[in-house]
Amino acid sequence: MPDIAQLAYTDRFVRDLPGDPRRDNTLRQVLRACYSQVEPTRVARPELLALVPEVCDLLGLDTAPTTELVEVLAGNRTVPGMTPYAACYGGHQFGTWAGQLGDGRAITLGEVVQAGTTWELQLKGAGPTPYSRRADGRAVLRSSLRELVCSEAMFHLGVPTTRALSLVLTGEPVERDLLYDGHPKLEPGAVVCRVAPSFLRFGSYEIHTSRDDKATLERLVRFTLERFYPHHARDGALDIPAFFDEVMRKTAWMVSEWMRVGFVHGVMNTDNMSILGLTIDYGPYGWLESFDLDWTPNITDASGRRYRFGAQPQVAQWNLAQLARALAPLVDDLDPLRRSLDAYATEFSSHYRHTMLRKLGLAGRGELATLDEDLLTALGAIMVDTEVDFPLWFRLLAQPAPTLDALAEAFYADPSRVQAAAIERWLADYAHRCRLEDLPDAERRARMDAVNPLYVPRNYLVQEVIEATERGDRAELPALLDVLRRPYTAQPGRERYARKRPEWARTKPGCSMLSCSS
Repeated sequence: MPDIAQLAYTDRFVRDLPGDPRRDNTLRQVLRACYSQVEPTRVARPELLALVPEVCDLLGLDTAPTTELVEVLAGNRTVPGMTPYAACYGGHQFGTWAGQLGDGRAITLGEVVQAGTTWELQLKGAGPTPYSRRADGRAVLRSSLRELVCSEAMFHLGVPTTRALSLVLTGEPVERDLLYDGHPKLEPGAVVCRVAPSFLRFGSYEIHTSRDDKATLERLVRFTLERFYPHHARDGALDIPAFFDEVMRKTAWMVSEWMRVGFVHGVMNTDNMSILGLTIDYGPYGWLESFDLDWTPNITDASGRRYRFGAQPQVAQWNLAQLARALAPLVDDLDPLRRSLDAYATEFSSHYRHTMLRKLGLAGRGELATLDEDLLTALGAIMVDTEVDFPLWFRLLAQPAPTLDALAEAFYADPSRVQAAAIERWLADYAHRCRLEDLPDAERRARMDAVNPLYVPRNYLVQEVIEATERGDRAELPALLDVLRRPYTAQPGRERYARKRPEWARTKPGCSMLSCSS
């Protein structure tokens, strides 16, 4: 297979869209442009920690690491065909317009064409750009490792996501304040290489509308439709309402999948929402261990909990409304955009209801709709009232004729008598509902185990891998990645990866909450 220098590169983003005429790497407002060309900044002693073979296959890249490959993935070298740039975009952060944001620590190396698909290769943590504001453009091992693990875990879970090709230690320390509490410290620096068809986001369009730059907005929208939604760009005409409606539906599906596996994004700003309906920008994310609709992993969001687990569907709709406003200057009739926004709630609810029935192994039949609603409502009340482990609850529930005792391992605290009685009533109703569908235990278990993961990148597991890697242990990261490749299948000898959160991890930073600091 080809090495990094032999891949088929293209530069369609740089070639087809207006760019920043300046080439100096200084902080500034970049107007009437979609990107600024900028080179990564060299690092001292790059060390390759991970190279993901499945992503190598996507790119047609040889999985055998070479010195040149490590140099490129560290940001120390580019090869012919690469045209590095940082993208210009804005965004609403925690509900407030933040103006220009842009790729402050991400640099796209180039685009690779493989088997008819174009993939964007982007280094995160490769140095400053004109959009770095007051930051250094670097990233720490902690956040970079978390991004690589989570993006690959999400792929194998079947959730729409960007991918990660590699993780490289830089050999240079980076100062960060993990909890924003005035106690910064030096941490190991690292660079992760992210891969996606595109990293365009809602904020990519918002920035030009906010500046009343209709010409650049129109060029970007045309590029987007012609490249990624060609069925909405026939004969040169752009069907923007149909494009927006498709983005709405992809977003609803993506968020319903987050809810299925217990993923909490943590920072659903509009600049972190993909125009392709992919999960992007893995920052202070977390995984639901004990079920809590109000939980957010983001310490910055601790007071308002805007991006808490249970609010993600509503936040996605709010973000879609901002995208609709950004597209409005190009649309003569706004009613189709409004109708799509209004349809979001029904679209999401339909996905989510079906998802929850699948998690119970049920197909869902029209004549049983009322019974199903009652069953799901009662289950939600039990999970809110009783501290249960979200992944383990559904895996244990898949056992033949599940009982309260059979579910014991999923509880973080023993249920009270009242709670136990409610659970037993629900289990009886659930058994009755399965009989109505004539659903044998073996078939029910097969259905449930196919959608309820046993292995997810639990917050404490990832933190343990981070700490081991910082100590020089190079075995823990590949071991975790390998487990997460088969999240729905029990793997004998790897039971520790499926255990519920230990008590020590309940409040430990990195296991309970963390900041955007990376």
